[in-house]
Amino acid sequence: MSSSSLSAPPPPAPAPSGPASTSPWRSLRYRSMRWWSVANFVSNAGTWMQLTVQNLLVLQITGSAAATGLSMSVQAAPALLISVFGGAAVDRWPRRLTAAVSQALLGTVAFVTALMVALDRLDVTSLMVLAAVTGVIATVDGPACSLLGNDLVPREDVPSAIGVGALVHQAGRLTGAALAGVTVGFLGTAAAYAANGLSFLFVASVIPFLRPVRGAAGHAADHATKAKDGGTRDTMSVREGLAFFVRRPRLLALAGVTGVSAVFGRNYQLTLAVLVTGPLAGGAGSFGTVSTVLAVGGIVGAVLGARLRRPSVRVVGALAAAGGLLQVVAGMSPSLAVLLVMVLPMAVVESVSDTAGTAVLQTDPPAHMRGRVLGVWGSIGTVWSLGGPPALGLLMELAGARGALIAGGLIIAGAIGAGHLLRERRTTVPRVSPVANLETAA
Repeated sequence: MSSSSLSAPPPPAPAPSGPASTSPWRSLRYRSMRWWSVANFVSNAGTWMQLTVQNLLVLQITGSAAATGLSMSVQAAPALLISVFGGAAVDRWPRRLTAAVSQALLGTVAFVTALMVALDRLDVTSLMVLAAVTGVIATVDGPACSLLGNDLVPREDVPSAIGVGALVHQAGRLTGAALAGVTVGFLGTAAAYAANGLSFLFVASVIPFLRPVRGAAGHAADHATKAKDGGTRDTMSVREGLAFFVRRPRLLALAGVTGVSAVFGRNYQLTLAVLVTGPLAGGAGSFGTVSTVLAVGGIVGAVLGARLRRPSVRVVGALAAAGGLLQVVAGMSPSLAVLLVMVLPMAVVESVSDTAGTAVLQTDPPAHMRGRVLGVWGSIGTVWSLGGPPALGLLMELAGARGALIAGGLIIAGAIGAGHLLRERRTTVPRVSPVANLETAA
């Protein structure tokens, strides 16, 4: 299929008629969404197959754990530095074409890596270059694919699409991790990279046949508006995108809630690992059980989050505060059994909050600004992911695992509560009009 057919929006698919549904699977009523979910499952399985063997490959080549961490940082660095430019590209270029090209480029990188591994030509320098290239492409691919998926369903079904996407991600992760061992055992490490390359090409081949739905809140629905105003929106700068984010109170509030939660909570693989193996005197098997319960809770939360129709920042904040309080109770758990009881609702609340927050992020801005908003969010999220674990580690050094969980949960709930009270105070302060002031003076 030619690039012109990719850049031109296909005729919109009719939305299914009938009463409003709250089913978590309602987004799958749309044929294009079903195909997109299958493509994402294949892509996630390939990605996790590669990730499962990638760190071992780095260790095999370098023999250094520090080099392994550096390769991960090199791949993450572009998200911190140029995500805003990637988001601007998504707003400027046709979305289907952008997603198809980015997927094809990621597939090419995977094939090149597979070839170099097979020929024993992969060294540290080439590995870092390939990681950096992957990170750069991902700054465009991430928002393009996220927003393309939203084009396939009406606005009210976006939470369902996001929830289904989370389930597809988890299923692909489990499948990819399981297939990695079999693939490497029988075909070698290069085969895992080649399989990932094929998964990207599969997604790229599906994209041209996807059709947006009438009433979709995405870029395709805004195409006519862009044509009417002469395309001036396409020329908006990155700076204007940043200014839009800063001037949008809902997005700032969402960033604050997500940020405090990301830094002082959520890093359960770190805090709960120390709690289980330390004060609760458990071992690796016990922490494996905790991790399993976390995963199950995440899946349950994704299903519940998919039932939402109109999520809001207030819902996200309430769920995050509840998660913080649950974290406090988990920090005081006297035994592993009690901890397991608390971990499940923690994971459920976190997952529902994530689904609601992502839906707000992807539907609140006008369609022509969403790529840049996701770009700004990508940079902010990278700061949280890089800064959160060290900050939490320092807190554990000072207060121990229990203290870090308790203090972190109280900080989350307290900060969100204070923000809510401040907002309520601002909105309830009576505003006296100038006419009333003159009447009082008279």
